[in-house]
Amino acid sequence: MNNRQINEMPHISRRRSGFALAAMLCAVVILIIIGSALLSLGLHTRGLAVRTSSEISARCAADAGLTKAFFEMNEKLKIIPWDDSTLPEVTNEILPNSDAVYSYAVTGELSSGYNIKSTGTSGLEERTVQCSLPLQGLFEYAIFGDSSVNLKKSAKVDWYNYDDDDPPMQLGTNSTKKGAITLKKSATVNGNVVIGVGGDPDVAVSNSGEITGDIRVSPEEHPIPLITVPEWLEGLPSSGTMKDSTTLSCSAKYKRIDLKNGETMTVDRDVSIYVVEDVTLGNSVEIEIADDASLVLYLGGDFESKNSAQINIETKDAKKFQMVGLDTCKDIDFKNSSEMYGTIYAPKADVVMHNSNKTWGAIVAKKLEFKNSGELYYDASLREYKPDNSPVRFVMTNWHEE
Repeated sequence: MNNRQINEMPHISRRRSGFALAAMLCAVVILIIIGSALLSLGLHTRGLAVRTSSEISARCAADAGLTKAFFEMNEKLKIIPWDDSTLPEVTNEILPNSDAVYSYAVTGELSSGYNIKSTGTSGLEERTVQCSLPLQGLFEYAIFGDSSVNLKKSAKVDWYNYDDDDPPMQLGTNSTKKGAITLKKSATVNGNVVIGVGGDPDVAVSNSGEITGDIRVSPEEHPIPLITVPEWLEGLPSSGTMKDSTTLSCSAKYKRIDLKNGETMTVDRDVSIYVVEDVTLGNSVEIEIADDASLVLYLGGDFESKNSAQINIETKDAKKFQMVGLDTCKDIDFKNSSEMYGTIYAPKADVVMHNSNKTWGAIVAKKLEFKNSGELYYDASLREYKPDNSPVRFVMTNWHEE
């Protein structure tokens, strides 16, 4: 190695050291930038997670408040007479097992309807939900057969007492089975047909007649609550068996009703009757209800109305007569050419309307069959409810989030 090479070595070493230092500084800067970015991303993600969690908690709290207010309104219905001078209201109630709180208030009045507004708060997040609370009773449908509805040849379902802006008349079932709703030749339904949740209209509806409206699939199961006899009525002493023409001026309990051909039951007051066993009305028997009277008939057993029997033909008001089949009532049978103004609510019974039967009102049953030329005309005013009607309940509609 010569002297020149020896003298140049320190300069080369210094250049290499300077390059390494510069590279190291660049690497440090890059790592700082990457670390800062990752830290910022982490903080942002954590903040987003916290905010999202708070939003979910706030929404859950708002829904919880809405549900509680809905429950309290239906509980108020159990107190008769109805009193809306004070309506459910809560401020900053804690949602169990969370840091969220909810506040809700029910507003409105009977004439205009009620609404719920519920706000949930969690941390800095707030969510508000609202809904309307219309009343709903037993007869939203003209005919409802929980398992099936069968309309034979030339049977007809129509309606009356409706306004131009009323929703269409409905015939429905909770079933989705093949032929759950069947219309034979020339049978007609002047309205919509509704089948059970998730059903296929091509399977569940067998239509050889005419449906003027739509065939729809229900978004939820239609509730059919069981009704029990009022305790005061069940506790009355039994009046035995009614066999002859009778005028009813007060509520009563009977073992059976067995009216022979041509007999008459006259009702001249608001009356409730509980029949523990069966009711049989002979040919051409009449149940006459005065203009200022009404009859609620609770059936512990089965019901048979023979040819040409007539119920509530004098007033022609379907709200004046209610037939309520208890869970032990399995069969309700109206023979040929019988006529009735009233409602039948028998969720565990098979109801059969024989040839040329005419009914003005509404029917709810387990299974329902209209024989040839049977007719039902739905009284749309049955959709009008008051809180003191029994049974009636509030339902949620028009739910939305602000």
